[in-house]
Amino acid sequence: MRKTKLTKQEQLIEDELLGGNYLDVGDSVFNDIAESLAARKKDAVINIRVNNKDLEAIKQTAKKLGVKYQSLISELIHRTAKNVQL
Repeated sequence: MRKTKLTKQEQLIEDELLGGNYLDVGDSVFNDIAESLAARKKDAVINIRVNNKDLEAIKQTAKKLGVKYQSLISELIHRTAKNVQL
């Protein structure tokens, strides 16, 4: 059987899991997390033009947060769409 090569982050997670460092959150919390992830499923593509300075600022923010800038933009759109009341 072939062993899967894990990234450093994946190996850390596996070590923590096997070491008992994660707690069972229960069905209610688990379902809340699952619903949240499902709500963020990306199933549409858009193309937009933005100001270069705005894009660079978003890229810098994403870098500080340790996420991809496209993911940050997607999250900002999600939060805005969720909170907009016309």
